[in-house]
Amino acid sequence: MRARRVMGGMLFAVGLMLAGCGGAPGEDVETQGIGTREDPIPSCSDTTTGTLHYATSAYRDVVGYSGCSCGSWTRWGRFTSYTRTTSLCPTPPEDALTHD
Repeated sequence: MRARRVMGGMLFAVGLMLAGCGGAPGEDVETQGIGTREDPIPSCSDTTTGTLHYATSAYRDVVGYSGCSCGSWTRWGRFTSYTRTTSLCPTPPEDALTHD
């Protein structure tokens, strides 16, 4: 009975070794070249679509914006889950701009 368990355990171990735990090794990020990839930023000269971010679900106080604002990509303020799409060109309030 004990020999049967030992043989079963050995067969299981050999099966794991033959199957290879974790599959085939993949390429690392440097080999793939995606660590240094730089795609061009698409032009937004023909659109003004962006996302307004609001402080609360009442959608009254704009606290952030991301998108194309009058021909250039813009991000400012805080980003929340209360959003609406807009085609306006919003200007950020003074307190929304960060200075490094």
